[in-house]
Amino acid sequence: MYYTSTRDNSVRITPSMAILKGLSEEGGLFVPCEFPKLSASLSEIAKMDYKETAYLVMKDFLTDFTEEELKSCIAKAYDEKFDTEEIAPIAEADGVYYLELFHGKTIAFKDMALSILPHLLTTAAKKNNSDKETVILTATSGDTGKAALAGFAGVKGTRIIVFYPKGGVSKVQEKQMVTQKESNTLVIGVKGNFDDCQSKVKELFADKELKAKMADKGFCFSSANSINIGRLVPQIVYYVYAYGKLLSEERIKEGEKINVCVPTGNFGNILAAYFAKKMGLPINRLICASNENKVLFDFFESGEYDKNREFILTDSPSMDILISSNLERLIYFIVGSDSEKTKKLMEDLKSAGKYGIRDKFPELRADFDAEYANWDDCSKKIHDLYENVGYVIDTHTAVAAAAYDKYLKKHSDNTKTVIASTASPYKFARSVMKAIDPKFEKEDDFKLIDILSKASNTDVPAAIDEIRNAPVVHDTVCEISEMKGLVEKSLGL
Repeated sequence: MYYTSTRDNSVRITPSMAILKGLSEEGGLFVPCEFPKLSASLSEIAKMDYKETAYLVMKDFLTDFTEEELKSCIAKAYDEKFDTEEIAPIAEADGVYYLELFHGKTIAFKDMALSILPHLLTTAAKKNNSDKETVILTATSGDTGKAALAGFAGVKGTRIIVFYPKGGVSKVQEKQMVTQKESNTLVIGVKGNFDDCQSKVKELFADKELKAKMADKGFCFSSANSINIGRLVPQIVYYVYAYGKLLSEERIKEGEKINVCVPTGNFGNILAAYFAKKMGLPINRLICASNENKVLFDFFESGEYDKNREFILTDSPSMDILISSNLERLIYFIVGSDSEKTKKLMEDLKSAGKYGIRDKFPELRADFDAEYANWDDCSKKIHDLYENVGYVIDTHTAVAAAAYDKYLKKHSDNTKTVIASTASPYKFARSVMKAIDPKFEKEDDFKLIDILSKASNTDVPAAIDEIRNAPVVHDTVCEISEMKGLVEKSLGL
């Protein structure tokens, strides 16, 4: 297996080098030159636990990792850090299957990939005889930051710098990040939104002068965002695992197609489901669910991507994104793996804030449907699901659940559906409890966590308890223009 760049088809690099680099030199994202097919039958997958499924999927994408290396990475990632042996259990509620991806250390789906990425990255560095210290540079809309910090904290040969939009994440998300203790971590709030953070980080990756300075001092950049293929490949695993789990529990028959509905901001999570389908997993429709920042919904409706609109801060902050980076990978495949065309479209996005692929609209809609849900939709869904069946979902999962309801009103589709449940409701307790009963709106955030515990009859996650009284370690806030200088200062350049 080799990887090429979405913006330069002449690139051919190994999986380990793709993980190590994170982003191609010209700014493109790494994609597999071909999609492997699942190397086990669905009935065999149904008998596998999470680690076995992870090896089955990842071995064909990461072909220059030995069996011993890959199994070691998997074993270190999916251990007691997760509060359930299943790693990603499935809950049935109101006729829908919720794939719970929030049982890791930071109670969000980013743990599923960021628990293994540090091990993949350090292994990749050894394989490629890298003598440089890896600097993980990451922008976060809320969850990636803490999951990356937890994964890389204390890892030898690495440093991690996380930028987040100040005022654009939940109180719990922010406290999780700014209380990170290890000396190889740095967290900085930015006076801007997530798109500002993400665009600047991409700019720093492409800054040749900065790279030269870093190389002189023994550093190199890599990414923990889903632009890194080492983030994306582990995310494919849980869709394959979910299918096997439903099959083993006789919820579906072998070969029966399922729908997958994903709350989507940066497009990485739903792209992983698309990759699973390309591998041969029986998926019918991929339903892309957006919040009020519905740039993706509009794209799938019209074939035109246009970020020139008001940026809205919502109760699902991890989805408050107008530039969906991973969409570039889908575009590349939709336009026939044409890197020149993809590059031109991305240049249009940078210069004009929009691009169109209306000529490829049938290909675009071949696998995808799209819906969006506003706060009223989500609030009602959280409330009704709790009242009707006692199941509590977070605000991002609610976007997907409410969007799926809208999808069903438009389509007579009896296909069994898996909704990616991307975060614990404890991470957004204020919004969740406000939806259940408006009287809770003015309560203290951490008091609401205890109320939520009683209401849902579940234990408060350790991730919440450990930050209640933790001291703030990172208190730097900067302008967008100051991000580069702070990176240079932190590395002594």
